[in-house]
Amino acid sequence: MGLIIPEKYHLKLLPETTEIAIKIIKDAFQERLSKALNLRRVTAPLFVLSGTGLNDDLNGVEHAVGFDIADMGNRHAEVVHSLAKWKRTKLGAYAIPAGYGLYTDMNAIRTFEELDNIHSLYVDQWDWERTINESDRTLDYLVATVREIYAALKETEMIIYERFPHIIPRLPDDIHIVHSQQLIDMYPGLTAKEREREVTRKYRAVFIVGIGAPLSDGKPHDNRAPDYDDWITLNSDGYRGLNGDIMLWNDVLDIPFELSSMGIRVSAESLAEQLRLRGCEERRQLMFHRSLLAGELPYSIGGGIGQSRLCMLLLQKAHIGEVQASIWPEEQVAECLKHNIYLM
Repeated sequence: MGLIIPEKYHLKLLPETTEIAIKIIKDAFQERLSKALNLRRVTAPLFVLSGTGLNDDLNGVEHAVGFDIADMGNRHAEVVHSLAKWKRTKLGAYAIPAGYGLYTDMNAIRTFEELDNIHSLYVDQWDWERTINESDRTLDYLVATVREIYAALKETEMIIYERFPHIIPRLPDDIHIVHSQQLIDMYPGLTAKEREREVTRKYRAVFIVGIGAPLSDGKPHDNRAPDYDDWITLNSDGYRGLNGDIMLWNDVLDIPFELSSMGIRVSAESLAEQLRLRGCEERRQLMFHRSLLAGELPYSIGGGIGQSRLCMLLLQKAHIGEVQASIWPEEQVAECLKHNIYLM
């Protein structure tokens, strides 16, 4: 994306006050999220053992930060990319019934990110997962869950407005639902990212359904690993996919802003098919995949919601480094400073 310097950027909170506002947002949102989705908080790992299948592959090409464990015969461990599959195993281990779930603070290191206004080496998000019944594996259930999350976002935005009245709320009343195939029909000739930009600019809050399966142009809207979200199942609107991305319009940067990737998770049948389509059938032998294919894990829905991204959006900041401590290129820090953008 490259560094964006907004014209006439106005700092709405000093760094010290920003720290207070960050805590308000994090406390308020996780309380509302857990209440809306019936989630309990759990402790999560920073790293998992390699070769178990528990770490996520994101788009399937990113490499995890890893290290050898001396006291375990130099077995290799990886810093998590996210916790989609780990959370599902915990639902089963804790025997959490349908309609209830868990959430946790997920922290990751992604060395492959291109550092700019919204991408950092350090990733912090709320990872959540809820047990569902097989009959809940529908588009209607997915959309209803998205609307519950969006309501929690709106409530948190109002809390910030009540505390800091000069930060005027900008989220629309409702979130628009659209399938990625419909975006091709709406905006023929545009790339996937260009379609995202147009639809998010129009509606300001959008849930794009169907991320991973090939569309009418032969390409997926975006890549997804084959072993957590279900992107192959035909849903009630006649398109494939029971997953999607929550996209919000960022007025400060004038760009679409992905806040969450989420979805109904693979069944044994959709896992087998997605592994086949991606040429990853050797994963069937990994611990997580064996358990799922054997029917030992519960049906679930889940996702991740960016903590720093939410703070950045609601506090109307120009750079994610204004709400989280990380490492940035020196020239980027200097350029931001010239425009009253103070990186932590």
